[in-house]
This record gives sequence, C-alpha cells and structure tokens, in this order.
Amino acid sequence: MIQFDNVSVVKKANIYFDGKVTSRAVLFPDGTKKTLGIMLPGEYEFGTDTIEVMEIVAGDLQVQLPGESEWIHIAGEGEFTVPANAKFKLKVAAVTDYICSYLHE
Repeated sequence: MIQFDNVSVVKKANIYFDGKVTSRAVLFPDGTKKTLGIMLPGEYEFGTDTIEVMEIVAGDLQVQLPGESEWIHIAGEGEFTVPANAKFKLKVAAVTDYICSYLHE
C-alpha cells in the first residue's frame, strides 16, 4: 500500500527526544490508529501501551526487543513487533522513515 485513503490526521505532532523523533497520528474509519514518523540518528528507548508493529519504510537502525540480548539490524525496509506494556531500544544510524501500527489483543 503506497497511500492511506479516507483517513483523518491529527495536526499536532508527537515530538520526542528534543525533536529527534517526530510523528503524526493517522486515524482510520474503523477506529484504528497509525503514526507516521521520522527518527534522526541517535539512541532511544520507547515504551508501549498496546502491541506495536513498526514498519521501517527507509533508514538504517538496530532494534533490541524486550527480553532479547541480540540487536536486529534493519537497513532499508523492514518490520518488527513489540508486545504491549514493554520497552524496546533503538540505535538509529541514518534518518529513518517509519509507520507504527497500534494493535489490540
């Protein structure tokens, strides 16, 4: 899918880590939500409330998922899922374009 049709976009940006990570929420008619964002190079830790599917559209990063000691490298495109109520770490090496989908169990 190259575009989202028939959606609403929340005007106010989500800004994290002094502007190094930003996103905007996209709301779908069925009640689901995604965020579209950009991460600048750096190291970050995020927490989740729901299951999150992170789709990397472009970029270069490593992710350490909850309970894992190994880092997963994503260069270009890729995807990973983080469980609800968990923390994950990112090492972003190049500007990274992402889509985060919020799922309910």
